[in-house]
Amino acid sequence: MSEVEAAAVDAENPPKPKRTVRRKKKPLESGGPLYLGHFGLHEAPFGITPDTGFIYATRSHQEGINTLLVALKSGEGFIKITGEVGTGKTLLCRRLLRTLEDEHCVTAYLPNPGLSPETLLRSVADEIGLNAEAGSDQYQLLKSLNEALMRFAIAGKTVVVLLDEAQAIPIEALETLRLLSNLETEKRKLIQIVMFGQPELDSHLANPAIRQLRQRIAFAFRLGGMQRDELHQYLTHRLRQAGLVAGELFADDAVRALFAASRGTPRLINILANKCLLMVFGEGGQLVRARHVRAAARDTEGAHRPWIWW
Repeated sequence: MSEVEAAAVDAENPPKPKRTVRRKKKPLESGGPLYLGHFGLHEAPFGITPDTGFIYATRSHQEGINTLLVALKSGEGFIKITGEVGTGKTLLCRRLLRTLEDEHCVTAYLPNPGLSPETLLRSVADEIGLNAEAGSDQYQLLKSLNEALMRFAIAGKTVVVLLDEAQAIPIEALETLRLLSNLETEKRKLIQIVMFGQPELDSHLANPAIRQLRQRIAFAFRLGGMQRDELHQYLTHRLRQAGLVAGELFADDAVRALFAASRGTPRLINILANKCLLMVFGEGGQLVRARHVRAAARDTEGAHRPWIWW
């Protein structure tokens, strides 16, 4: 049994210390972590599922969204965003999706684009509201999409396709995307394509078979992790969004240890922070310290464990 699990077991009949944190009068999240009521929260503050309601714009994320908006306004065909696992590519993708919807763009969001060429085209058609005829081949699908895109262009609408986990797109489907990006008028592209992927996407695009697509990538951005000076505000922001009204739940030494263990990777930060709160709840305490982070790091795959801690 891990230290985190042991702490949860000890919490079956936890002591009830004097509360130092005020609570918002909201119902607790159904099925949320055991510690919600203990810390005065109404929902989980450190989930690993991308949630735009918890967005905290780090410098890297803000630079990423700014790059995307400038690139899309320029009307270029392909835009590429890469980043390591856990750096928030999917959250950035959803943030862009929400921004584009607010600006009345027509969007097609494909979260799992490991599809055959025809299935990929059908997915794009479905996303933009085009009912493609059953049995249509690739030529017919491209023709139908071209007609639909022309109608959107006449109406002043911009069509943007967002591909998450783009490193998984088969080479044949990438070539189909290139053909799709060929659709244009004399003045503008009829469709723009944004690819979000892990660093492996770069080697995937290096395939000589799709060199023409690679040459059409007008903008590229590498999403980085969080900086040390951003971590405290990140933790505070997520806790406030989850219902914490006042006070701190992470001591300064815990914040330093958390950055060292995560190296600024948001997903790892969330995993470790969640485990820390569970341990403190098990002890009946109210404040996360560095020792809790060390225990969580020992229990977490991918966490960095500097020898100086031990």
